[in-house]
Amino acid sequence: MVALAIIAAALGVPTTASAAVVPVPATATLVSANPADTTPHARDGETRAFAQVGNTVFVGGSFTQLRQTASSAWVTQRYLFAYDRTTGTMSTTFLPVLDGAVNTLLAGPGGTLIVGGTFKNVNGVSRKNLVALNPATGAIIDSWVGRSDGGTVRDLALDGNWLYVAGAFNWLNGTAHAGLGRLNATTGAIDPSFSIDATVGRHGTTSYVWTIDVAPDGDTLVVGGNFTLVNGLPRNQMALVDVSGTPTLLDWSTDKFVPPCAAPTTFVHYVQDVKFGGDGSWFVVGTNGGGGWPAAYCDALVRFETAARGSGLLATWVDYTGNDTITSVEVADNVIYLGGHFRWLNNPNASDNAGSGAVDRLGIAAVTPATGMPVNWNPRRSGSASMPSGTSNWGSSVPVLWRGSDGLYFGHNSDGMGEEYHGRLGMFPLAGGRTFTPKNPPSATTGNLYLGTASGTVAKVPFNGTELGTATSVSQPAYTAAGATWRVDDRIYWSHTVAGTPTGSRIDISLFNGGAIGSPWEASGYNDWYNPALLTGAFFLDGRLYYTRTGANNLYYRYFEIDGNYLGATEFALPTTGVTWSTVRGMAWVGGRIVYGSTDGALRSMAFDPTAAPSAVVNGTTATVISSATPELSWSTPSTFFSVQ
Repeated sequence: MVALAIIAAALGVPTTASAAVVPVPATATLVSANPADTTPHARDGETRAFAQVGNTVFVGGSFTQLRQTASSAWVTQRYLFAYDRTTGTMSTTFLPVLDGAVNTLLAGPGGTLIVGGTFKNVNGVSRKNLVALNPATGAIIDSWVGRSDGGTVRDLALDGNWLYVAGAFNWLNGTAHAGLGRLNATTGAIDPSFSIDATVGRHGTTSYVWTIDVAPDGDTLVVGGNFTLVNGLPRNQMALVDVSGTPTLLDWSTDKFVPPCAAPTTFVHYVQDVKFGGDGSWFVVGTNGGGGWPAAYCDALVRFETAARGSGLLATWVDYTGNDTITSVEVADNVIYLGGHFRWLNNPNASDNAGSGAVDRLGIAAVTPATGMPVNWNPRRSGSASMPSGTSNWGSSVPVLWRGSDGLYFGHNSDGMGEEYHGRLGMFPLAGGRTFTPKNPPSATTGNLYLGTASGTVAKVPFNGTELGTATSVSQPAYTAAGATWRVDDRIYWSHTVAGTPTGSRIDISLFNGGAIGSPWEASGYNDWYNPALLTGAFFLDGRLYYTRTGANNLYYRYFEIDGNYLGATEFALPTTGVTWSTVRGMAWVGGRIVYGSTDGALRSMAFDPTAAPSAVVNGTTATVISSATPELSWSTPSTFFSVQ
């Protein structure tokens, strides 16, 4: 994750007066990591687009040949074909003839298929880069008049009966439009009220719009490409347009796609794909760009907030690959999927190799919208040992990820996925996937504080949020060599000093329901780079591990994804006042307050609001002393946690 020093920068705060955005994790459903076995195969070129009409899936791209199975003979069918989504059988009636590649597909109104790309003729008839087809026969719908004069169509987005068109054109339907336009989706007629032009390509290149998406409520259009101006105003590679009424350019811009990334001759534009989240309040961007990060958002997955306004806007979070490209993104069921030729995520600390914190993800991955951290889904872009001759395990691009009715469809320029042969396309079924629910500490304010008093022994102290009850000593033989401890749902995590580990300590997990602490297991080898023994106190909340550490006088956090137990590679320091964090020993989150011990043995609490940044998230001058140290009990150990039981 991106290395920014304070929460205001890390969370993309539009102005110094604005509150920080702290997304809350939500229940999510993942597709299966095992691709469907029935999808057909293509070769040459790549798959770039999918659409579905009824039970038929349509596939577009730059491929030239198809076959039903790995042993079937190749048949020539260029750029566009269809197959039955249930059986995988390729259509023998939908056989349009195009003379150029398909870049984008949409199921249009009235059972139509709208096709955009680089073609000039369809079925022997002039149809420049844009056409509506009968999805049963592939015949042109003659009454549909949309066309892109003299320039390719790169992307389409549909909202109601509005069809948004993006590409490298200067004319739509004979009307001047630079890179963007809007049509009546039923007729293809131009909308004269849409007058948003993306112009002046970066470093002298011809300007174009590469990717667009429209928010679920239809009010906002996000635009990405190589342009530097939109309607004459500075918008470097990205812009937002209000389309709730008369289309208007919004006061939203970022400088993070301005150099320094790699040389412009290598990467003409960094913004590869954009998608809105489920409720439209945020959107994600997948990028390339090579070197230059973290000063710029190169080779990264980035979340922005739709409602933010102003210039120089920053991301809510950034997940760097370590100098590898992301070419496609999709958002479905509270999961962000991404594809490309990356090898790792959570990798801001290295270039072209796995740095501290890097999580192995070969070319395809899923992350949580709240933090951008990977979840436990890792099919990998790799083939089997018995791949057919002439196929390739790995290619440079996954041009499209698309959530259909039955799963996540992928198009790529190679043939291996999930250690199987899937020539240029395939699908991860929703069937066989799983749903996971975010975990958090107890929300109750009455329960027990636990304090490590000796190896294998804890004090259990009743606590009602303001006062302590009588402590009892409890033997917990599995809880040994324990440092900072935090409670999450039905388990506890703790820093465990272990000889022979790379850092001398590790993060351990144990189930805990108030009785015996179970035998611990290690929280994933992906955290071997981190030394949790340095923690002097910690608690978990909403996808973040908040902590203090030896020799530092700050309250920090890292992202921590429970689904996979991956620790964020970047440390963030929070703005606070009135607290000497270097003296803190043990912390817990209880009812919106940090309850913490210290080197003087006392136990205190203070209100905690991470959304207050860039103002102080805690004010130590308002801290309440719950208990002073006594001969029987001193709150001066990192191993403190709160549980209802």
